[in-house]
Amino acid sequence: MSSPVIIAALAAGLAGFSPPAINVPSAVVRAAGDCSAAAAQVVAETGGELLSAQPTSDGQCVITVLIPGNGGRPKKVTVKVPM
Repeated sequence: MSSPVIIAALAAGLAGFSPPAINVPSAVVRAAGDCSAAAAQVVAETGGELLSAQPTSDGQCVITVLIPGNGGRPKKVTVKVPM
């Protein structure tokens, strides 16, 4: 058997009434630092392809790049640099 509350909510939704606004904090959190400049520097220095760039709690960035090989497999290199 259906609940009267569910039926009322469904009817209100079908009638075009919008639900009340709920203030929910944003799920996006801005990090204290940005690794984009450090990643660009490592990619430029190595000539590799960026795989990942992650900030650490000690104010550094862990940058991982793939460096093309001489006809073989590329080499994966991880570098820790300051932000």
